[in-house]
Amino acid sequence: MTLNFRFAILSDPHIALPHTIWNHPSRFHLVEFSIPALEGVLQELEMLDLDFLLIPGDLTQHGEPENHAWLADRLAQLPYPVCVIPGNHDVVEQFPTTRSIGLADFPRYYKKFGYGDDRPYYSREVLPGVHIIGLNSNGFDSQGKQVPTGHLDPEQLSWLSQILSHLQGVVFVMVHHNVLEHLPDQSRNPLGRRYMLENADLLLQIMQEFKANVLFTGHLHIQDVAQYQAVGHQTLYEVTTGSLVTYPHPYRILHYEQNLQESQLQIESRRVLAVPRQLDLQHFSREWMGDRSIPFVTKLLTQPPLSLSLPQIEELVPALRYFWADIAGGDAEFDFPDFPEKVNQYFAKFGAIDAQGKFNPIDNRVSLKLANRAERSHTLSEFVK
Repeated sequence: MTLNFRFAILSDPHIALPHTIWNHPSRFHLVEFSIPALEGVLQELEMLDLDFLLIPGDLTQHGEPENHAWLADRLAQLPYPVCVIPGNHDVVEQFPTTRSIGLADFPRYYKKFGYGDDRPYYSREVLPGVHIIGLNSNGFDSQGKQVPTGHLDPEQLSWLSQILSHLQGVVFVMVHHNVLEHLPDQSRNPLGRRYMLENADLLLQIMQEFKANVLFTGHLHIQDVAQYQAVGHQTLYEVTTGSLVTYPHPYRILHYEQNLQESQLQIESRRVLAVPRQLDLQHFSREWMGDRSIPFVTKLLTQPPLSLSLPQIEELVPALRYFWADIAGGDAEFDFPDFPEKVNQYFAKFGAIDAQGKFNPIDNRVSLKLANRAERSHTLSEFVK
């Protein structure tokens, strides 16, 4: 079996019709540009011979019904299949409120974009032998309030095991929250942990058991490619894509080629450079993020492992104005020679450094070699009890 196809990923568009936009003095999201940025990307994609488009969550600003309805209608006009999943901004509470939809409503808005029934997860064959699995990583407490970290419920994990045991061909899994770490110690840092899937180990076990080795995520608003390999298993890759409404306003074009021996996934990243109301979007957005960086940088410096005092960080904060913007852009390299050595070494780890300590820029443009999935039938995985 040979396959050759091209698809695109855009993430976290945070669609907001003008009358739904609400402002906060420290917000990072440039939601006023959400619709023109999306239209710009869709116009660029029209020039490509795409087979499908993936959007891994945060489709709307805050789950507003009119924003979901607008986006569903716009996606229905595209000439290729689209698969979406819910992000934390799409179903902010389990049940509908006067302002936002509930979890059960989401599949009803997006029936044409992956969902076959009322479950908030699905498997869809977008091309012969090419399957997209869309998962729901939003969890809720007993009062229906959204929990701060991602979670896959046991029923969904059991379903995933059954689906993967029968699917043959290429399988891509899409989930909103991060499964692998994209920042140093992300799973243990309070600032980074909330972007992660709390039971990621179960998902990884199931995927490796059934040789599904590519994940697409969003949520963190950065460009990054992470990898994981357990002993005796194939390398698993997680490709997380930044947001259309935060710097650098990226999207990805991916080309998959398969032959009898192996497969290759080529990833190219592009950026929205301008929108009608902001012709130099890249500069404007980078400065916007820099203007709002002080609270984040202060927390990073004063909490473990650095635990610096406020007087100690006074001279460090200005130099870190663009730190998060550079992380968001991907393939960054950090060196602050005027910082104390311990602090400089800490920030260097946030750059594109590989396991051997070498600078390895793979976040925006890379070719991943993937082992082909064997055609096989499998019993239900024992990972989910």
